Amino acid sequence: MELSKKLFFFFILCVFLINSQENFTVSGFVEDSASGETLIGVNVYTNDLKFGTTTNTIGFFSLTIPKGDTELIFSFVGYEDFLQKINLKGNIQLSIDLVFSSQLIDEVTLESKASNVKSTQTSVISVPVKQIKSIPMLFGEVDILKSIQLLPGVQSGNEGTSGFYVRGGGPDQNLILLDGVPVYNASHLFGFFSVFNADAIKTVRLTKGGFPARFGGRLSSVLQIDMREGNSKKYNVDATLGLISSKLTIEGPIIKEKTSFLLSGRRTYADLLVKPFMPSNTKLKLYFYDLNAKLNYKISNRDRIYLSGYFGRDVFSFANADNGFRIEIPWGNATGSLRWNHLFNDKLFMNTSLIFSDYRFEFNLAQSEFEFKIFSGINDWNTKVDFLYLPNQRHTIKFGTNYTYHAFTPGNATGRSGDVEFAPE
Repeated sequence: MELSKKLFFFFILCVFLINSQENFTVSGFVEDSASGETLIGVNVYTNDLKFGTTTNTIGFFSLTIPKGDTELIFSFVGYEDFLQKINLKGNIQLSIDLVFSSQLIDEVTLESKASNVKSTQTSVISVPVKQIKSIPMLFGEVDILKSIQLLPGVQSGNEGTSGFYVRGGGPDQNLILLDGVPVYNASHLFGFFSVFNADAIKTVRLTKGGFPARFGGRLSSVLQIDMREGNSKKYNVDATLGLISSKLTIEGPIIKEKTSFLLSGRRTYADLLVKPFMPSNTKLKLYFYDLNAKLNYKISNRDRIYLSGYFGRDVFSFANADNGFRIEIPWGNATGSLRWNHLFNDKLFMNTSLIFSDYRFEFNLAQSEFEFKIFSGINDWNTKVDFLYLPNQRHTIKFGTNYTYHAFTPGNATGRSGDVEFAPE
């Protein structure tokens, strides 16, 4: 009995000594040293304690470690590793700039060995935009969705189209988010090109299964596409002249290292190329255009505001002056989002968003005194508040609320023949 009492008190003493060790939190943001844009998925770890974490969608990290001297290592693909020595005596915040690095490496030999599971998130693939731009594309036009079709578990539909099928699901079962805003029709030119301009894109992430409940109802996959925030340190202008389209991107600081903007546009000119070959009594319009814009304002180390928008249209019309025949088929998307990111403390993070999404499709046919029109569309207003709580390096708690107002117009047809008009309800 005396032995059992001694063992019991010894166990209590050990627990007390373990729990008496002071822990403090290191948090902050990781950015690109050249552009000032935040980096997503940067590894932050310590060799001394053999654990770490990664930055979230706005480059924020939080790591709780014991008091004392330690060395944090920041590593990210394509960037030089950064070592930060700290003497932890209390909660601290860091601002880390990583330097881009590109170098040739020697041959790598892979050897099998036992591995530990480091993340419970499955079926998530992140594709760097630089890698997407290096893939050969039709007419040299870089296409985000066609690059997604090359991933394992993803198949394309008809040859040349931008729709994708994930593990047997249909294209309409994929949730496509541009800066957190749903894009209901992600294709141009009847599916041959996607609506995403690679010059304005920062990251592309595809979740093929087991996606979190916060994304709402979809059956097949979730494709998250984040727009670039713009260079907060210097002005850049990038112009591209292609076989079927031209692009122009302008970015730079409004207030250096505090407020930045990005403006990127794209337009095709197929109608201009075929115009010399068209009869003089006909008029043809066949093109699409995209416009991406984003504003990033860093209020303080705890508050940031992002305002982003996308507007794109397909324009197809044909008219014959001799017989009065005219057909028009315009369609496209318009999205907008206003986000406020707030850091309550080193462990609690909030993201509040106001979201707008609008998709419209029209079909107009007319000849002489006959007219026929069809209109359909989806209009969304969405507000959500997401919280991220990091109690320690081994646990992540996410919670929040979301409200969406949908307005569906499945098909509104009107027509006229002479003096007779019809508009079925």
